[in-house]
Amino acid sequence: MSETTPQVRDEADAQRWVAEIDSEVAGYAEYTRDGSTVTFTHTVVDDAFEGRGVGSALARTALDATRDEGSTKVVAQCSFIRGWIDKHPDYQDLLG
Repeated sequence: MSETTPQVRDEADAQRWVAEIDSEVAGYAEYTRDGSTVTFTHTVVDDAFEGRGVGSALARTALDATRDEGSTKVVAQCSFIRGWIDKHPDYQDLLG
C-alpha cells in the first residue's frame, strides 16, 4: 500500500527541509539561517507528487519547527512559502 502522507525532515547540513513519500524525495524547501532569522529561499515539489500535500507539509513542518526552536523572524523570499503563510494567518507572526 502506498504511503500518502509526506514524511518531512530537516537536512540542516544542506539547509533544506525534505519531504518523502514511499521513500522517494517528493520535494524540498531550501533555507538559510542568520542568527535567529530563517530565510526560505526556494521550494520544489516533484511533478509526480503534485496535489498530494507535499508543499503544505513542507511549509507547516518547517514553520512549526522554526517557531519551536525560538527563531524570531522568518523571511519568505520563496513565493510558495509566502503564499502559504498568507493562506494560514496563524503563521503571520513569524514574518519579520
